[in-house]
Amino acid sequence: MPSSLLLPIETVRPLFNFPRDYEDFTNQTTIDKLVEDSMQTVVGTLSMMSRKMIRGGKTLVSGYVQDASGYFLELIWFNQPYRLNQYQDGSRVCVSGKPKCKGGKWSMAQPVVSVLDEDQEESPRGILPMYSLTAGLTQWKLRKIQTYIVNNFTDELEEIFSDDYLTRWKVLPLRDAVRKIHFPESMKDIDLARRRFIFQEFLLLQLALGVKRRQTKWITNAPVMSTDPAIDSRIRRLFPYDFTPGQNEAIKQIRADMTSTHPMNRLLQGDVGCGKTTAAVYAMLLAAASGYQSVLMAPTEVLARQHYRTFSRLLADAKVHPELLIGAMKPSEKRDALERIASGKSSLIIGTQALIQDGVAFHSLGLVIIDEQHKFGVNQRARLRDGGASPHYLVMTATPIPRTVTMSLFGDLDVTTIKDLPPGRQKINTYLIGEDKRARWYEFMAQKIDQGRQAYVVVPYIESSEDDSGAPYPPQSDSPEIADIMTMYQKLTHSSLGRFRIGVVHGRMTTEQKEAAMLNFRTGETQILLCTSVIEVGVDVPNATLMTIESAQQFGLSQLHQLRGRISRGKHPGFCTIFSDVDDPATIERLQSFTATTDGFELAEIDFRLRGPGNLFGAQQHGLPPFYLADLHRDRDVLNETRLAAEELVKEDEGLSSEKNRPLRNRMLIRYGKALDISDVG
Repeated sequence: MPSSLLLPIETVRPLFNFPRDYEDFTNQTTIDKLVEDSMQTVVGTLSMMSRKMIRGGKTLVSGYVQDASGYFLELIWFNQPYRLNQYQDGSRVCVSGKPKCKGGKWSMAQPVVSVLDEDQEESPRGILPMYSLTAGLTQWKLRKIQTYIVNNFTDELEEIFSDDYLTRWKVLPLRDAVRKIHFPESMKDIDLARRRFIFQEFLLLQLALGVKRRQTKWITNAPVMSTDPAIDSRIRRLFPYDFTPGQNEAIKQIRADMTSTHPMNRLLQGDVGCGKTTAAVYAMLLAAASGYQSVLMAPTEVLARQHYRTFSRLLADAKVHPELLIGAMKPSEKRDALERIASGKSSLIIGTQALIQDGVAFHSLGLVIIDEQHKFGVNQRARLRDGGASPHYLVMTATPIPRTVTMSLFGDLDVTTIKDLPPGRQKINTYLIGEDKRARWYEFMAQKIDQGRQAYVVVPYIESSEDDSGAPYPPQSDSPEIADIMTMYQKLTHSSLGRFRIGVVHGRMTTEQKEAAMLNFRTGETQILLCTSVIEVGVDVPNATLMTIESAQQFGLSQLHQLRGRISRGKHPGFCTIFSDVDDPATIERLQSFTATTDGFELAEIDFRLRGPGNLFGAQQHGLPPFYLADLHRDRDVLNETRLAAEELVKEDEGLSSEKNRPLRNRMLIRYGKALDISDVG
């Protein structure tokens, strides 16, 4: 095969170059034997393609197919003028649809048409695979190649499941599955073959995660933290409020982990405002009470400074004080901070990725906390665990994670969820309104600001063609105008809100500029903060109760929820309004679901169903290879099966070292050993 044909079969074993779809020719017939309103397929020669305008300014494209019976079948497409250029007279085609007969003439509206290869010797029969192609290669040629490969090399494949395991979980043997997925005899064959490979993909991941969890438990050099009623009471006295039941349960689990010789490996998740930071502060103070250092790493300097202020306020009367380490510090400040960290004088360290740069040395690191952990790559998180004793490891996220994602991408972590909110948290009222009600919303905002409240106005872009990082986004001619910082600032200053002081924050500002703008907003110097999603996480201004989100269709549901969580953090109720001029029914339904609930877990499931895991937590973040066939949402029932299956396997054969499980272990290590840092468990 020429090297220019850059197909998956050049880099992946050809047997696993699976079809992307199938063409069903099992219902193939001739035009003289068609039956009305029944899905059928006809093969023939296309002719007389034409286009004309009909009532209402609509377009009708039509053509005719003549088959071996000599009869004609008219093909009709409404409002699809591109069809005229897509198909050419004289082409041999296969058309599928539900035909109708009127006045002795057969027609088929909106048919599915496949152009057959010129050198194809016979009409297609049965269910045929459709592969991803490249220039110079046709479906018919690739099918011939795949037929040869499947017929001659399938028997060389090694089965990784034992016979009893195949029976136990109703899974096809590998060789049968390969044959059926390439050349099925029925749609049931496709379903059975796909189940085999989806089950295998999920099981390998679940086994790897299960083995990873057990390997973590094998480590016994984690620092053992001291805890007793006196320490617990001393820590709690520092907080000006009582803990919620959810916070108490989270602290109980964290404390149990930290008093063990096995390193904690826990995910702490909860909705916006549930009080995860309280649990983090408690854990860090527990480490300090035992003579160990702890680190809290945040994804942005804005959030790191926010945590630093929170810690400083809570610990104003304590013996320990937080240390801040971020990239924007002056060289002398950074040098002094590094010396205090290396000597052990600083036991509570808060920072950004500056914590994992060369030159940072810890005296006695016992606890690592990663905030908004999905914003960090796997290697970034792992660097804080290198060398010496294995510190306890707590990751936090305010973006609720769908259950299937938790079971897969974060399945090597123990999970704690805080579901309740602190008492007194005010309600947030959310609205989706059109441009015709903008003036009324601005009047309402002005009334609240006159009463002493503050407001955020969030836009997706800094300039009309750039996102928050300065990267261009692809303009779409049929899309509404998308809000940006520059144009929105002009709109605000020339509206009824123009009499208020407006600050600006976005991702291309320097740290000093962002910090100055945030300080002005926190102190009330500015009353409206115009910003991008840079304020999505961690920004806490209790007096801010109003939020306007422009071009809301550009944000995912979970991101909208995070933005909304920036308001109503004090004693006043919040009001959030989103604007969107799109007409797409699916987008409108998605935005309406946001206004209907403030439950982040419910929104996370909706967002996951609509956008998929790749957009919620990118592969570059969780570090795992992508799935070939499996889909976390569509195949969640199979995922549940494989989680149970993996638990059973690891329980009865912890190292997968038995003869019957050895092929499965080897395949797991090849697939996930490097990504999850799993040593040979044999």
